[in-house]
Amino acid sequence: MFDEFVEHTAPSNHVHSSLPHVQYEGFEPSPYDDQVAGPDHAASVDAQLQSSFPADAPVFDLGRVQYTLPAPLVSLAVSSDVLAMALSSNLIILIELSHAEQVLQIPIPRKPTEMSIYKIFLDPSGRHLIITSYQGENWYLYRGWKKPKQLKSFNKSVIESVAWNKPALLSSSHSLSTKEFLFGTRGGGIFEAVLDAGEDLFKSQERYLQLLFSLPEKAPVTGIKFELIPQPEQRNALVIATTPSRIYQFTGTPDRRSDDGGRLFFSMFAVYRETAPKISELPGDLLYSELRFFTPNSDQALSLPKTLAWMTAPGIYHGTLNYALNSDDHVDSTQLLPYPPPTSPESLTSQPHPEIPTSILLTEFHFILLYRDRITGICTLNGKLTYEDVIPLRPNESVKGLAADPDNESRDVWQIYLAQGEFDTALRYAKTAIQRDKVLSAQAHAFFEEKRYFQAAQCYTQSSVSFEEVALKFLDVGERDALRSYLISRLERTRKTDLTARMMLATWLVEFYLSKCDELHDLCTSEVVTSDVENLQAERTILEEDLRHFFETYKANLDRNTVYELIQSHGRTDMLLFYATVIGDSERVIQHWILEEDWLKAIDTLNRQSDLELYYRFGPVLTQHAPKAMIDSWLKQSALNPIRLIPSLLHLQHLPCDLLVPNQAIRYLSHVVFEQHNTSSTIHNLLVTFHASSSSNDDAPLLRFLMTAPSDPLTGKPFYDLDYALRLCKKAGRIQPCVHIYSKMGLYENSVDLALQKGDLELAKINADMPEDDPQLRKKLWLKIARYVVQDKKDIKTAMQFLEDADLLKIEDILPFIPDFVVIDDFKEEIAHALEGYSAHIDDLKKEMDDATRTAESIKRDILELKNRFVTIDAGERCSVCAQLLLTRQSYIFPCQHTFHADCLIGLAKEYLPAHTLRRILTLQTELIKDVQKTGLGDLPVTTPSSEVRQPTRQRTLLSANFASPLQNGTKAAGSLSRNILSAGDRLRDLIIPDALASVVSAPGWIPGIGTAGAQKALNKDAEQQAEKLRAELEDVLASSCPLCESVVAGLDKPFVNDGEADMTWAL
Repeated sequence: MFDEFVEHTAPSNHVHSSLPHVQYEGFEPSPYDDQVAGPDHAASVDAQLQSSFPADAPVFDLGRVQYTLPAPLVSLAVSSDVLAMALSSNLIILIELSHAEQVLQIPIPRKPTEMSIYKIFLDPSGRHLIITSYQGENWYLYRGWKKPKQLKSFNKSVIESVAWNKPALLSSSHSLSTKEFLFGTRGGGIFEAVLDAGEDLFKSQERYLQLLFSLPEKAPVTGIKFELIPQPEQRNALVIATTPSRIYQFTGTPDRRSDDGGRLFFSMFAVYRETAPKISELPGDLLYSELRFFTPNSDQALSLPKTLAWMTAPGIYHGTLNYALNSDDHVDSTQLLPYPPPTSPESLTSQPHPEIPTSILLTEFHFILLYRDRITGICTLNGKLTYEDVIPLRPNESVKGLAADPDNESRDVWQIYLAQGEFDTALRYAKTAIQRDKVLSAQAHAFFEEKRYFQAAQCYTQSSVSFEEVALKFLDVGERDALRSYLISRLERTRKTDLTARMMLATWLVEFYLSKCDELHDLCTSEVVTSDVENLQAERTILEEDLRHFFETYKANLDRNTVYELIQSHGRTDMLLFYATVIGDSERVIQHWILEEDWLKAIDTLNRQSDLELYYRFGPVLTQHAPKAMIDSWLKQSALNPIRLIPSLLHLQHLPCDLLVPNQAIRYLSHVVFEQHNTSSTIHNLLVTFHASSSSNDDAPLLRFLMTAPSDPLTGKPFYDLDYALRLCKKAGRIQPCVHIYSKMGLYENSVDLALQKGDLELAKINADMPEDDPQLRKKLWLKIARYVVQDKKDIKTAMQFLEDADLLKIEDILPFIPDFVVIDDFKEEIAHALEGYSAHIDDLKKEMDDATRTAESIKRDILELKNRFVTIDAGERCSVCAQLLLTRQSYIFPCQHTFHADCLIGLAKEYLPAHTLRRILTLQTELIKDVQKTGLGDLPVTTPSSEVRQPTRQRTLLSANFASPLQNGTKAAGSLSRNILSAGDRLRDLIIPDALASVVSAPGWIPGIGTAGAQKALNKDAEQQAEKLRAELEDVLASSCPLCESVVAGLDKPFVNDGEADMTWAL
């Protein structure tokens, strides 16, 4: 029974080869480690494939399906991963192969005695299933339904074959309609129908059914197939139907169908009611037949069948489908393959004629024939029997049908194509490297025998034919061009790690290229082939471009010395330069252009590379012959070290000078100094050297550099050596630069002397004004110039003009330089002008003196008026320090309205006065004490007035409290105080006695409210004047400013809390 056997590629239990058990542990080497697998690796892969599929193993094999059916199998169909089986118990079994454990059983509501299933038909999408029976009942089942529905309009028609609309079904995965399909019946009718699984109360599933054509012989339609052929202008349809002895072809334009489906083939078949279709007949007495098609990429909606096979009584009728629109016969290359005779001796004895198979199956390369007790396979390419196996049937079992999904059927196809000489097709089906190698080797030998040498070279490259054999074959026939092509391909396929092999191949190719170029060159120069010169020149140009491209591609696989020797042996200088440029050997290129004295090309090559050492190496020679271009090159390369370029620059000193062309060394050094900000003293001195040694007599460039040269920011001196520059300028006789250098060195006298020595008066004037901060030196320099003008130049008028240019010189400074015999008329005007200036100056001085006198008299008057100034105060005014009545003793009143007693003022003022002022106060204090003691006024009575009632007078002794002991002897006390002042400077404030000073400051005999009229008569007049002067000075010191206001100003920078004081007022 077919339900227990299925065709597949796994080895069966009774015919098999023992395979080793492989344990995959995750450490197997990857076959893709290298970019190009070597021969050893290819052989190992081929060995693995051959172990999986031994050469003597059959292409097909049988195996038993591990599934037990509840009833005998009647029919089977597979499509879109869905397996549908019909059993004799009217049970439909559906299995989705991706979930084989889920089996769906759907019964048909008919007893086996009432209805017997004949065939089932499953559409390409696996959603629609049609069931037909021997009794003519037909049922329809849609995926997901629990039970089928009877097709009542289809009754009394036994369906033999169905042609589904595959493009429409596969392109709409969610459609419930079957779209238009054709089916053939046992009575010879061809019908068109449309079924729809949608639920509609007003419509049944049978949306459309129409008889299109009835075969004239009323034979069963054993096979039917239609294809919609897309054409550029219109769509065409091809319908093929078969009976046991005939094959029909119907072609035409189908109707435009609606989305819900409708009449598609009605008008096309209507034409054949009057005309007969294309009919091919193979007579025989066979009552059944099968029509099979092979479709590449059958899972795609728009794929078309490629070949067909029709099982007939005489044999297998097969051919290739032709979809041309105007073709009369759409089956081309038709052949009839007779059935193979039995191979076993028993079968030959019992049945000498070939047995007709029960079923047939068409694959890409085989006809698979099913017999009562065996299965065979015939190759479609050569018609040979490639497979035969006996079906081990059990008792009461019979074969029903055939279905196959071959996997390895193309294993030996390459050998067939190889034997037929179809190498490209054989390569397409060669699976292993060994198979491909055999095909390529055979193809290469075939091309070589046909003298297609370039194609043979390409095939030899991909084959395992030895390198030596191939090279000798091409050399024997003189095909060096083909050999070159072979070497290039071989080089491309050689692994990058095979350095030696790649270098040998690349070097040999260089020799081939050069030899071919020489050959073409000789042919071009020959007179024999004058007519083909243009073609040969074009070929030579192409070959040279190939050689250049080869150098760029394989420069890493070439030895430069070997290649240099090869190129030089062929005399190809252009190729030598190109190869040197490609590999970055700029030194050789520059050397070549220098030998050729093509300096600009050498410099251009130098500019294109980045090695700075080459600038230093070739700088001298290139600078000597092409200075401007070389300097331009240096200016573009800022990374150069100017120190190392000095040897090249020195070559420019020996070149002939052209006044119209600037000095290139000066140009480069100026760029280095001013643009690159180089501070090397060597560079600066070299630039001075080139300026000084220039053949031009113009000192402006050198002087301009000396004036604008950058200086050291730390020392302020220029980076060039002043002494060296001075020696150069003196040697070259460049006066102005020497004068400027002298001034830079601060030797202004030397600069003026040198300027006067060379007679450059203006330059001397400029340098004479340079020492601006030294007037005496300036005057001295101008006197030098004046002496030079008067004594050497004898130019009195010019000397007189100096009086206007130099503000330091006067006429009397120049007169000593004028000789005695000179007539005064030459400078009479200047003398008169000078005298007039002096007279005007004297008048100005007189005016200033008169103004000063008037100012002094005005000040004296103001001083006198100040003595009479008064301030009105209240009788109860109090002292700002002690808060006692102010008028009780001598007091002072300030413009700020602060009032003080004399002793309070002295005590307050001594706290902020400076030390020198305090010393002066002590001196005055000592002098006044002496005067008081001499005049005997120490015991004068002093009275204090009251505001209302005069109080009794209170005697007050001068220094009675603080100077009791020291003042017994006046001289001794004064000496003691002087010593204290000198020895204890830090106790000055303690030595000042406010009470004593207050007493001596007051006028002798001063009585509040009365004055000093009576006492002044007793005083000595001279002593009084001296004391009055001392008191006036002391009052000036003490009462110059208000002490309260002055102390506030003086204490602005003092802290609120002094060091060492503990102030807790800020504590929280």
